[in-house]
Amino acid sequence: MRVHRGGGSYIGAALQLAIGRNPRELSSTDRIYLDHAATTPVLSQARAAIAHALEAWANPSSPHAEGRSARSVLDRARQDIADTLSWRHDVIFTSGASEAVEIAAKRARAAGRAHGATEHAIVPHAMGSESSVIPVTPDGLIDEAALDSMLEKGPALVAIQQVNNETGVVQPLDRIAERIHAAGSLLLADCAQSAGKMPLPDADFIAACAHKLGGPPGVGVLLVKDLAMLEAVGGQEKGYRRGTQDAPSAAGFAAALNAHPYDMERLKALRSRLEEEIASAGGIAIAAGSPRIATIGSYAMPGVLSSSQLVQFDLAGIAVSAGSACSSGSMKPSLVLEAMGLPAEVASCFVRVSFGPDTADGDVDRFLAEWLRIHDRAASRAA
Repeated sequence: MRVHRGGGSYIGAALQLAIGRNPRELSSTDRIYLDHAATTPVLSQARAAIAHALEAWANPSSPHAEGRSARSVLDRARQDIADTLSWRHDVIFTSGASEAVEIAAKRARAAGRAHGATEHAIVPHAMGSESSVIPVTPDGLIDEAALDSMLEKGPALVAIQQVNNETGVVQPLDRIAERIHAAGSLLLADCAQSAGKMPLPDADFIAACAHKLGGPPGVGVLLVKDLAMLEAVGGQEKGYRRGTQDAPSAAGFAAALNAHPYDMERLKALRSRLEEEIASAGGIAIAAGSPRIATIGSYAMPGVLSSSQLVQFDLAGIAVSAGSACSSGSMKPSLVLEAMGLPAEVASCFVRVSFGPDTADGDVDRFLAEWLRIHDRAASRAA
């Protein structure tokens, strides 16, 4: 996917000269975008749906004809999302997956709280300091024996993501859900990276958002199996969320889901080729032996810090990241990789590459060429 992300760089001119590239000289067709796990460009179908929905511009909660027209747009989007995701229960619109997680984490009717060690940063924040942390094995999967021990303490809300946002590791949530429900507990599944790309799990609460799959930013959903298990606060969305509803964005979310542009088998083959080349050059594909979604891969280049790699890739016109967009700007060590037990010399030297619907072979070729250039340059300096 080639998109222009603007001119300036966050490093000094001296380093630009040393590397020999200036991002100001790159045209829109020069840049490639491999950070879809952070945000994917809005699909044309979603743009069209948003534009059409803006014709019904009124407040969906207003009782007059204009309000009823906007309400119709919102209700249609709600039903379309439920149908596309094969969800036969309630759909609450939110500002994104983070707010959806917060609503469930703070208001689910369960005495205890627990979450996986590799969850997105919003989860431990929302679940609170008393939440039990469930460890993962070195392959990034939930330690199910530890989960069973935690469940013996009594009913709880257990938050476990379906797909990890840094490594792409897919948790066996159907099996995990059976254990959680057998213990009388509830499952909150963060499906921000998986909704619209793979079947959803049998969870009590599911958080998802539009901007990870070609919809607009700023809209998400909390899917709720039984509203009786969630404390209401009054206001909109049947009393479960306050604030004016954004019907145009909801329509864009529904349109993006309906478009379903992902050819996962093609993307899996593309990622496999990328990983073979990186491994043959001395790099490390993180969690390579684990079940992973085809759209995300993380790769360590021993000896070259993530921050240095990101600068050089950006100057070369390639957008990648070093983990979650919510925290990678700070360049703190990855808590996900730390929880998996990866040594610091690996965890400090990785980048995340994430594919979109139209990521092409040429994009991977370009990334590989730059990865090898950075690797060889660092090796020659170390020699």
